[in-house]
Amino acid sequence: MRVERNSVKRLGAIGGILAMLAVAGLWTVRAAGPEPVVHIAGDSDVDAAALRAAIDPLFEDQAGETRALIVMHDGEIVAERYAPGYGPQTRLPSWSTAKSVTAVLIGLMVSDGRLALDSPAPVAAWGQPGDPRGRITLRQLLAMTSGLDHVEDAEPLAEADTVRMLFTDGAQDMGAFAEAKPLAHAPGSVFSYSTGSTIILTDLMARMLTNSSDPDVRRRAMQMFIDGRLKIPARLDSLTVEYDAAGTMIGGSFMHMTARDYARFGELLRNHGRGVAGHQIVPEKWIDHMRAPSPRNAAYGAHLWLNRESEESALMPGRAPRSLFGCVGHGGQYILVSPSQRLTVVRLGMSPDKEQRGVVKDGLAKLVGLYAR
Repeated sequence: MRVERNSVKRLGAIGGILAMLAVAGLWTVRAAGPEPVVHIAGDSDVDAAALRAAIDPLFEDQAGETRALIVMHDGEIVAERYAPGYGPQTRLPSWSTAKSVTAVLIGLMVSDGRLALDSPAPVAAWGQPGDPRGRITLRQLLAMTSGLDHVEDAEPLAEADTVRMLFTDGAQDMGAFAEAKPLAHAPGSVFSYSTGSTIILTDLMARMLTNSSDPDVRRRAMQMFIDGRLKIPARLDSLTVEYDAAGTMIGGSFMHMTARDYARFGELLRNHGRGVAGHQIVPEKWIDHMRAPSPRNAAYGAHLWLNRESEESALMPGRAPRSLFGCVGHGGQYILVSPSQRLTVVRLGMSPDKEQRGVVKDGLAKLVGLYAR
């Protein structure tokens, strides 16, 4: 299906349910005070007036509800705006932008030698002799080409595998739910966006860190890894992840950060895995791998969207540099990174309607277009 009908909706995979939760303000702690926070400074490349003219429409009703927007150029915040009730200390939900954070954590485990890209993924449920799922590799899970029969969205909504995994019969042990799915296609043959693939990756990470099946032990082991290898070194002080009842990180949907920390994560990707102090946190080769197009979808890398022409594209090919890439989540969450423009743009909010998401994407394309390529 074409992207406007399917792929963007599938980024969050749970349309109405997530929209209701977001509108209700769940998972979001609002800042005190009714007044919006606006700081638009501009720089020598784009002045404040031009930035304001591009940013203001993104906070109008036709774009849905933009809660936070940040523009970073050359590593500095040149524009920052929040809706009333939100501010720099507000932690906002990631939805599927979390998948890119998960991919960075996987990269750290690959660099440690705990996991291997092209070896069969060590999933116990696939270990029986003759099980065709035993051929699925880490590379295929990251590229959304595992071949597993995961239905990201469906009608009625409650029958979608992602809804079942996150909210109903699969919610107690999301990894087991995702890993129990049979193959629908040969591994590596078809691109199919799947939050289940990300949950399998997060379950694998916990298994690499501890042999225990105790949920508390799994949570502690994963949290220590996140804190020591990413959160503290990258100064993502607000990064908060959620876990299911089995102690598996819900790395496809449920993370929370301030807008500034989402931007700082984008800068980590833009700077080839180097942190704000210039030290290497994530191997540069891993960032290159995340940005390499999947053989089954040129607009997708390893849990990262690329600005390429494709029937399933979430970005803005033709309206922004080809080198632009991004993390994209349900309802119009964007971390856009343009290395050639030395630019990172974050938009967080809720735009449940297709028309609203179109307005957001158009507005972001215009904002990115202010900067020379």
